[in-house]
Amino acid sequence: MSATELLSNTLSADAKTREQATQQLEAAARDNYPQYMLMLSTVLVDENASLHVRNAAGLALKNALSARESARQADFSARWNGLGADTKQKIKQDALLTLASPNQKAGNFASQVVAAIAAVELPIGQWPDLIEILLGFVNNPQNTNLRIATLQTIGFICEAIKPEILSLRSNEILTAVIHGARKEEPSSDVQLAAIHALYNSLEFVRENFDREGERNYIMQVVCEATQNANVQVQVGAFECLVRIMGLYYDKMALYMEQALFGLTVVGMKHPDERVALQAVEFWSTVCEEEVDLAIEAQEAADYGEVPENESKHFAKIALPEIVPVLLMLLTKQEEDADEDEWNVSMAAGTCLSLLAGAVQDAIVPAVIPFIESHIKSEDWHHREAAVMTFGSILEGPDPSVLTPLVNQALPLLIDMMNDSNLHVKDTTAWTLGRICDLLISTIKPDVHLHPLISALVNGLQDSPRIVSNCCWALMNLADQLAIYYEEEGESVQSGPLSPYYEGVVQALLRVTESASNESNYRTAAYEAITSFLTQATPDAIGVVQNTVVTILQRMEHLLSVQNQILGVDDRNNWNELQSNFCSVVICVIRKLNDGIQPLADRIMTLILQLIQAAGKTSTVLEDAFLVVGSLASALESNFAPYIPAFLPFLYPALKAHEDTQLCTVAVGIIGDISRALGEQSAQYAGPFMTVLLENLQSDVLNRNVKISILSCFGDIALAIGPSFEPYLETTMSVLRQAGAVEPNPLDYELMDYVSQLREGILEAYTGVVTGFKNTPKVGLLLAHSESILNLIQRCLSDEERTDTLLKSSFGLLGDLADCFPNGQLKPLLLSPWIASELRSKHRMPAETKKTMRWAREMVKVATQ
Repeated sequence: MSATELLSNTLSADAKTREQATQQLEAAARDNYPQYMLMLSTVLVDENASLHVRNAAGLALKNALSARESARQADFSARWNGLGADTKQKIKQDALLTLASPNQKAGNFASQVVAAIAAVELPIGQWPDLIEILLGFVNNPQNTNLRIATLQTIGFICEAIKPEILSLRSNEILTAVIHGARKEEPSSDVQLAAIHALYNSLEFVRENFDREGERNYIMQVVCEATQNANVQVQVGAFECLVRIMGLYYDKMALYMEQALFGLTVVGMKHPDERVALQAVEFWSTVCEEEVDLAIEAQEAADYGEVPENESKHFAKIALPEIVPVLLMLLTKQEEDADEDEWNVSMAAGTCLSLLAGAVQDAIVPAVIPFIESHIKSEDWHHREAAVMTFGSILEGPDPSVLTPLVNQALPLLIDMMNDSNLHVKDTTAWTLGRICDLLISTIKPDVHLHPLISALVNGLQDSPRIVSNCCWALMNLADQLAIYYEEEGESVQSGPLSPYYEGVVQALLRVTESASNESNYRTAAYEAITSFLTQATPDAIGVVQNTVVTILQRMEHLLSVQNQILGVDDRNNWNELQSNFCSVVICVIRKLNDGIQPLADRIMTLILQLIQAAGKTSTVLEDAFLVVGSLASALESNFAPYIPAFLPFLYPALKAHEDTQLCTVAVGIIGDISRALGEQSAQYAGPFMTVLLENLQSDVLNRNVKISILSCFGDIALAIGPSFEPYLETTMSVLRQAGAVEPNPLDYELMDYVSQLREGILEAYTGVVTGFKNTPKVGLLLAHSESILNLIQRCLSDEERTDTLLKSSFGLLGDLADCFPNGQLKPLLLSPWIASELRSKHRMPAETKKTMRWAREMVKVATQ
């Protein structure tokens, strides 16, 4: 079979043909990678080949060069870098030649290939003349297709590569891109490609944005593009404005005043929804920025400091202009709109919520007249818009401003759960859920609770979307009432929901009997059940016990029919239900604690069956393991009889290095078992430590799982105390090596990782130190005290340290000093940095300050 036929078959409508062709291509890539890549590039550049085959060749080239997972990407990059110079040159040349193809789509395929090669080579200093070549192409006035494809290439490169790699060429790239986006450019296709490239390059032209003259020109070109005759260019220009507002908010005051207020308000009214959506998104971004700035300002004020950036209050200034337009857009709902399809009325509702967060109390008088005049409208569009408006402004304004309005609206909203229109009922259920979540104090048990619960329970028999929102409202009602009455400090023997428990949980259980999960309503019902059971007061414990028995019966039934599962949909449904069951069982175990003992045998038997039935379905395995972990925590030493039967299932999960989530949960189970059994877990410590240390050596295992493993060492040491001695030297050596990793200030991901790593190491050290404290073996810690203190010093001197890191550092310092009150560590504890840190005047939460004071006392005692 020729290369052309093979590539053509990868796009076949017949699944079997497609699969065979894909497998043959993968085999060719494995057997002779250089020849495979050359074959693809030869097809890509061939103007006589049909377009769909060239598309397949371009796609296969791109897929051989780029992958989402970092480990796979590293393999692909190494494979490409291992090619001979001539081979690489030929493939690059073919891709660059194809950019100039008379067929614009072929140029589009090639742009992705060039960008994929660039993403591999530019970061390691290869292909140094690429940007020069591309800029030459962009400035070629004779070939419009070449300019379009090249601008697309530049956009893809900017999207794929870190800004600092391209920063030296940012001026030239920006000049070329802006040149193509100008209103004087005769080709609207070139303008569109340039606007998209500009969008992708916005992050690394920061220096250009700092210079007023350049910034003015960029903003002028983008603003003019919002008025382009081509709607797609308008959409792209508004997308740029959205991103510019997110990246350069602090520099926008002049442009808002001169152009952006007007452009975006008119844009929101645009007859083409694509433009209107981006104009609404612009104001959503403004509001998000201003909410963040308000939080920063509050934090700074709490510590008597001036915030780094100040809000310009654009949303408040524009309120009179944008609110009427948003309210008008809310009435543009479509009768048969798909809930997954983003439309202008949904966008307006989201923007209104964000606006309420940004302008707070000022939103209320701006929307109340609209709500009052439309909530009883004959036209369902206006009724629904009025309810949506009310639901959208419940977070942001002061509760004291909203409370009288909610009190007034509640009876009407409860009544509207019987509205003749589905959309109105759906939004009403959502709004009631928001009230339960955000303003629970407005719901008076003796006045509102009975009609509210009746309306929501009746709604459980309605259409899937309404059922889903009613479940969410009931869940919020249970959670928030529990918090509210807990704060009141009233007797917890009974609660306002007690009389309704049996009825509500039974109604929710009926919903969960459904075979379908449209609009996620069955899952929502299980979540609501979980909340009701978690928050149950003592007088409703009978409901908790009966419900878990029902769930265990369902689990047994589902396990018995698993051999009848036919297709993928059936299997997914089975997996989803088992996960739901596990969630309910976990919440009941946590609720009843050691009261779960009578059901423990039955639960463990089912969970072990479930683990076997789940095979390699990691989500079900994770949930099953979490049940085991919570059971161990509840039963403590009474969990011991189940361990021998469970361990054969735990070890394979610990060795599933490629499955990050499952491995993390499995490591957590070791911690749960150690904590539950305490000293009794010493018999398992050896095998546990062996498998954990093996995992640390794995090249495949995600580095975040390794952090969990370090914390787990602390759990084991804390549980078995001096019996940890055989593993002490190895553990301390591993922790010392891990503690030596330093953050790179330019790599935010690495900084974040190092911070989490240090938290894990501190937790491990704390477990070890506490485990040996007050035991005859405490002296074993002396040899390791210096390296422990070195890490504490590095953590405390790190300007980017988190509050958790700070508290853990002080806690560990205090624990270590407390181990040696007779002065054995005196020379080390008298280091000037310790005295300085323990008298720190840095701002910190009250709990951290308390820990610091305690550590100061411990050090004082240990250095007397």
